[in-house]
Amino acid sequence: MVRAIVGANWGDEGKGKITDLLANDSDIVIRFQGGANAGHTIINEYGRFALHLMPSGAFHKNIVNIIGNGVALNIPKFIEEYNDLKSKGITPNVLVSDRAQMVMPYHVLFDQLEEERLGGKAFGSTKSGIAPFYSDKYAKIGFQVCELFEDEDVLKEKIARVLEIKNTLIVNLYKKDPINPEEIYGTLMEYKNIIAPFVKDTQSYLYDAIKEGKKILLEGQLGSMKDPDMGIYPMVTSSSTLAGFGAVGAGIPPYEIKDIVTVVKAYSSAVGAGAFVSEILDPVEAEELRKRGGDKGEYGATTGRPRRVGWFDAVASRYGCRVQGATEVAFTVMDCLGYLDEIPVCVAYDVDGEITKDFPNPTKIDRAKPVLTKLPGWKCDIRGITDFDKLPKEAQDYVLFVEKELGVHISIVSTGPAREEIIYR
Repeated sequence: MVRAIVGANWGDEGKGKITDLLANDSDIVIRFQGGANAGHTIINEYGRFALHLMPSGAFHKNIVNIIGNGVALNIPKFIEEYNDLKSKGITPNVLVSDRAQMVMPYHVLFDQLEEERLGGKAFGSTKSGIAPFYSDKYAKIGFQVCELFEDEDVLKEKIARVLEIKNTLIVNLYKKDPINPEEIYGTLMEYKNIIAPFVKDTQSYLYDAIKEGKKILLEGQLGSMKDPDMGIYPMVTSSSTLAGFGAVGAGIPPYEIKDIVTVVKAYSSAVGAGAFVSEILDPVEAEELRKRGGDKGEYGATTGRPRRVGWFDAVASRYGCRVQGATEVAFTVMDCLGYLDEIPVCVAYDVDGEITKDFPNPTKIDRAKPVLTKLPGWKCDIRGITDFDKLPKEAQDYVLFVEKELGVHISIVSTGPAREEIIYR
């Protein structure tokens, strides 16, 4: 059986904890898209970790962790993360798809140079090379891991051919020095030595695993709002964040995905620019929620930059669940709202005077204003409660209200950052 864990919102919904939790019941965990540009925070008996490329099953000795062909593989970041885990007594059982493509040194460079060139019109990139990487992948000038192990002359010829294009831009548009092909070849040979022990034909491996009835978990990065097709384009990421892409990015048949756990946050948060209708605009009010949010406040796991925060957005979350194909919902960070007398919730949008509960397309979303209702707060600390009936009535009502708005059963309620702080319904 294959199960996917994905985000309904802008990312940062708490997918790392939910994946770590459900990994207990899995044989294989697969990262199927994205790169080191976002992090999954996990707290367990080993400590607190922000994973970037490593699948969230890394802490379980019996689990095979796979970096799928859909991932933007930054090899230096991968080995840094692997070695960091090893230094803390964890040796992840990890395989890397031979079809995964590599983030090249010039991808990071181009990301930085383009954000500088755009200035105030920049996309708010993490400058991890993700957009240039995926641009090259679909322009068919990317480098797959398997190419590191083939003919030296063929690889050198391809590097020279690709750098003709890159250096034209670097010299003429960005006014920088050209990249030396020999340097890139030398770097790729370093990458080859690092990655060789992990490389495998993961498609064949997973074909056999499915036939054997293994339990497989697909782990997505970011959330529905950051999908390039269904999200707040162009302020999106460069790979599909939807469960439907999980089949492609992992290399498995789509009909094998039987369960899609969509993670929804009890309030809203977003890193970077883009439409965010329920955003709290009062800086004092926003900072209060940001300070209390997550397990260390609402700051990016990769960048450390403050996240924008807002009230729960039923319009965006319902849409996010629909495009993911949610079969169940994991509801997170509810414990952070215990300080509020009343909790505002965005139940509809006002777009040019028309009230709608449907999420608008990118040409209309910037004109949307939130229609808010207020629910009574529970005014106490609920962290660590593991029985739904032991939640204050107001907290139970909040969950039931959200469930009705989403139209999907909330099967998991997280009441704190630690693995055991969880309610099953």
